[in-house]
Amino acid sequence: MSRLLVSVLVGCLPISLAWAQDAPIPPAEATRHMTVPEGFHVSLFAGEPDVAQPIAFAFDDRGRLWVAECYSYPNWQTDGKPGRDRILIFDDPDATGHFRTRKVFADNLSNVSGLEIGFGGVWVCSTPNLLFVPMKQGEDKPSGPARVMLDGWSLEAKHNVFNRLAWGPDGWLYGCNGILATSYVGKPGTPTEQRTPINCGVWRYHPTRHVFEVFAWGTTNPWGLDWDDDGQMFITNCVLKHLWHVVQGAHFQRMYGVDLNPNVYGLMESCADHIHWAGGDWTLSRGGQGEHSKAGGGHAHAGCMVYLGDNWPDNYRNAVFMCNIHGNRVNHDTLERKGSGYVAHHAPDFLLANDPWFRGLNCAYGPDGGVFVSDWCDTGECHNYDRVDRSNGRIYKVVYGQVGLIRVDLAHQPDAQLAALEMHRNDWFVRHARRLLQERAASGELEPQTVPGFRRVLHDNTTPQQELRAMWALHSIGALDENERLALLDSPHEYVRGWAIQLSLETGSPSQSILGKLAHMAAADPSPVVRLYLASGLQRLPLERRWAIAGALAAHGEDASDQNIPLMLWYGIEPLVPSDRERAAELLVRCRIPLVREYIARRIAQ
Repeated sequence: MSRLLVSVLVGCLPISLAWAQDAPIPPAEATRHMTVPEGFHVSLFAGEPDVAQPIAFAFDDRGRLWVAECYSYPNWQTDGKPGRDRILIFDDPDATGHFRTRKVFADNLSNVSGLEIGFGGVWVCSTPNLLFVPMKQGEDKPSGPARVMLDGWSLEAKHNVFNRLAWGPDGWLYGCNGILATSYVGKPGTPTEQRTPINCGVWRYHPTRHVFEVFAWGTTNPWGLDWDDDGQMFITNCVLKHLWHVVQGAHFQRMYGVDLNPNVYGLMESCADHIHWAGGDWTLSRGGQGEHSKAGGGHAHAGCMVYLGDNWPDNYRNAVFMCNIHGNRVNHDTLERKGSGYVAHHAPDFLLANDPWFRGLNCAYGPDGGVFVSDWCDTGECHNYDRVDRSNGRIYKVVYGQVGLIRVDLAHQPDAQLAALEMHRNDWFVRHARRLLQERAASGELEPQTVPGFRRVLHDNTTPQQELRAMWALHSIGALDENERLALLDSPHEYVRGWAIQLSLETGSPSQSILGKLAHMAAADPSPVVRLYLASGLQRLPLERRWAIAGALAAHGEDASDQNIPLMLWYGIEPLVPSDRERAAELLVRCRIPLVREYIARRIAQ
């Protein structure tokens, strides 16, 4: 239905919309009130009483939707007893846009704010714990008690608890974290002084090496993350600007307080050139009306989707979509390359719910390319402590034109078919296939011919995306050796070279051959993207091994005005200064980036 037609219809329904102020539009009627671009169609996939409080969802390898219901919020459970939070499984085998079967997977959880599926079970954000609930293949029930993989997340974070699990291109499990309290994360039993502190930012956990890391620091309350075709991560946020291009080791602007490292001096900014409210204090945008509606609806965002499906028109690919809680809608930003990063521009809002109870929390595309949007469905701002209605919740599905019937069961496909899916246009298949191959490699079940197939892709004349996907797959299954990484550092594609740097430094102990190559690239590589990866990679190296790369990067005066490189370079140099002030003074003299010179001098004086 076109925007114009829906706007006319909504304008003819003042009584219905006035009634909706006191209660949500009934699920069966809600989609008729929504505004979407010409050619798109919205269906109700599930609604109350079949689902309520849908705080997160994920897809399994059959394309079924697993939904986490959170009844704990806002009075988080602290007594350690079984809770009421649940995980449900919805299936729509006939592609009708509405579920046909519904199962309860688990019903005794508490403080649930995120979930993801893989490695033989379900991963659950259940503050203060990251849980793993095992299950047997083909059985939709736990096969044993939940295991605490990590603990230490603070419930003092209130509505800023850790959230939004997602598998990254590199085989790590990623998540977000809010600002209101500092958590000290580690394996159960780890002493406090050996734990990793984190408040706002992005973290990751490796499912087989069982390593936890902070990936980037800052923002306010990120509640959504995703990657584009080049493997660039983006998160959505509240109060400050809404969209951030995430670089490993970054320190971003914060809503308040100071960074956990007092010597960062400067903090990186959002990549957005706009805000989604009409200016002034962010609290003025509550309700998302008038001028605030024209600008995008308000400051509060949740969910992040970079569309890489195959149902929507091509012009939506690599664009970012996010739920705007104040504005009761889905915002749409487009990305433009600038230097080492991006500028995000405001595009026309994609979906208007036209219901003040709409509280979108997540959006993601599925195996048929259609997009699922979850609706918490309540009143209040982003966090509602005074009046809570736990009886509502919806999941909508947005498709363009008609979608065909796609039935998948990737877990039963042989390795060769999974490897072929790494080149599928719909990244849903790419990500699920890569994770399944990673699981099989970890259990020693990978077929021998799988690795040579990916290596042929690397050596053939491929597109950047094909080369990236083959590289990520080889890395995830533990088969990307040093000779291949060295060859990839000479790739004609800048994002391939950048990712080869990140993967070469993942363990922090590269060979002399890799270090020598990185120092040469720091001096000679023409791409600011590659120099950003090198600046980021400094933080992965022991101090003594940073000097040559740092010195070469600091000589690039053309990076002085880049939105990312000066601060990222400083974050890698900062600990070098107190370790050897004389050498740092020499670096200061040679440096051609004014901000880095200023910060070196400041750190020496300090």
